[in-house]
Amino acid sequence: MIAVTGSASRLRPGFDRGRALIGAVLMALLGAGGAAGPATAESGQYVEPPMFIEQVAAGALPPVEARLPQTPAVAAMDWPGQTVGRHGGQITTLMASAKDVRIMVVYGYARLVAYDSKLELVPDLLESVEETEGRTFTFRLRPGHKWSDGTPFTTEDFRYFWEDVANDEDLSPTGPPHLMLVNGEPPKIEIIDDVTIRYSWSRPNPDFLPALAGPSPLYIYRPSRYLKQYHTKHADPAALDQAVAASGQRDWAALHNRKDNMYRNDNPALPTLDPWRLITEPPSERFVFERNPYYHRVDKEGRQLPYLDRIVVQIADSNIIPAKAGAGESDLQARYLRFDNFTFLKAGEERGAYDVLLWDSGTGSQLALFPNLNVNDPGWRALTRDVRFRRALSLAIDRGEINQVIYHGLARESADTVLPKSPLYEPDYATAWTAFDPDGANRLLDEIGLTTRHDNGTRLMPDGRPLDIIVETAGESTEQTDVLELMRDGWRAVGIRLFTRPSERETFRNRIFAGETVMSVWTGLENGLPTAGMSPVELAPTTQQQLQWPKWGQYVETKGESGEPVDLPEAQELARLLTEWYGAKTREEHAAIWDRMLRIRAEQVYSIGVVAGVPQPVVVSDRLRNVPKKAVFSWEPGAHFGIYRPDSFWLDESGQNPS
Repeated sequence: MIAVTGSASRLRPGFDRGRALIGAVLMALLGAGGAAGPATAESGQYVEPPMFIEQVAAGALPPVEARLPQTPAVAAMDWPGQTVGRHGGQITTLMASAKDVRIMVVYGYARLVAYDSKLELVPDLLESVEETEGRTFTFRLRPGHKWSDGTPFTTEDFRYFWEDVANDEDLSPTGPPHLMLVNGEPPKIEIIDDVTIRYSWSRPNPDFLPALAGPSPLYIYRPSRYLKQYHTKHADPAALDQAVAASGQRDWAALHNRKDNMYRNDNPALPTLDPWRLITEPPSERFVFERNPYYHRVDKEGRQLPYLDRIVVQIADSNIIPAKAGAGESDLQARYLRFDNFTFLKAGEERGAYDVLLWDSGTGSQLALFPNLNVNDPGWRALTRDVRFRRALSLAIDRGEINQVIYHGLARESADTVLPKSPLYEPDYATAWTAFDPDGANRLLDEIGLTTRHDNGTRLMPDGRPLDIIVETAGESTEQTDVLELMRDGWRAVGIRLFTRPSERETFRNRIFAGETVMSVWTGLENGLPTAGMSPVELAPTTQQQLQWPKWGQYVETKGESGEPVDLPEAQELARLLTEWYGAKTREEHAAIWDRMLRIRAEQVYSIGVVAGVPQPVVVSDRLRNVPKKAVFSWEPGAHFGIYRPDSFWLDESGQNPS
């Protein structure tokens, strides 16, 4: 294998230019699979993507070794079945709106630090990270790293964000991101040199690194050279006034914020560090993302990643995306596909030239019931706060039947808890109060005092009302209503009638927040794959969005200005443990606190899980390689496809399907 190395030479017109171009093409082709000895990342010799050969030969673009950092990141490719690939080609994926172009930030998954296959945080954009007691973080950038426009990526980009964006009242009226504040304390920031910067707090900030690695990451840097032309502190006043007038924005700050949308990914002129850069000006129904010539990763044989030249995001109505995927119109699709699409998608595999993979879902439970401990009705509040009542409801659910009828036996009957792939998983978390035990449920309901029944067998509440539970839904999925329909018989057998009330999502949430809802259904834990270093914030009352205790969460969010204070001992203990977790300094301490919180949650049944690991259909073109056959489709910490490194996905045009 021959790598394209050395600096671009001066070219004489005509013959010499053509000879150089032919030579570059030959070298790239050999580098992609020739007989010579392979270049390796360790040797410092790198393979030029064929897409850039002509530009390099013409002197319009530096050669690959001048575009890469001095120490590129070498792709691990350690997911089962992943191999070194080849450059070239484009794939198409389907999204439901122009706003979905932000998903390319998620899928691209270029982060200062990133999760690896063991869910450990490792340097990515950064060359190294030194952490001391969870409160001091020293970052070293990769020398020579550049933005997609070829400008240097240095600590000036971090300084610009902190001083000129996060602490500029016009650009950030609410101040710096809350994840950069520890009990209101901002970090001390020391810029040591062009590639070294240190953040420190007087107390640990365990959220800091995970936030940098998230699917929607905490951006603590900006492409400063580009954005300074829109900042009143740096720009020529006349030029800035002219730019504001031409843009139609009200002032320089509005213009700057419009240009500075790193996660929205809707400004083609904004330099990026992602593997692909947007080249389509919105609005559009078809967005093209093209490889970033200055991307920082290579494979172990020295090929600059990504392998794919382009990714096309085609906009389509969400309701017809499954049909389009089944017709072979998407090369990589999971978003907007559901398990109930599987049979249809499977039937179209040969015609559409794709495979349908089934990945595990990453939530703690596919669906969970949330008794509202803050419901306004005093009779219902007394019941939802009684752990015996919550346990009885759980024991009266035949999860085995639901798994077989709705999910064809492919899911796992489970409580709403962390998944087996999490290092924090314990089997008894998943099995707590999940056995189908109508007799046990009846005993608990009798013990509470719910012994009086109507002539039709329905138990009566202490105030004489029938024990009719209305489970409210967002009305977005027939899956929810199908599962609830199967629950109905189990609850009926123990004297409880189940009814459903669908509504629009905004109405659904507002009713819960206001305390008008007795019980609701939604997905379980958002992050079913936590490690000890991830915050257990989901397990304690922290936000109004937690459907089992919205008023407690609101009280915490507003620092006591609204909502209700937490007044159940077990929930108070969860809040105390969360505070203790934030003060812990070692992984062992963090893991021990997670265990105590998960055990409390399992025993108290604050949410009633049903099944976990429901397969997520993933449509993959027959030609696309390195997409794992078995994986977990998770937003946090997986960034959907991101953790599997789509920059290493490649197209095999041999016509042979290895599956």
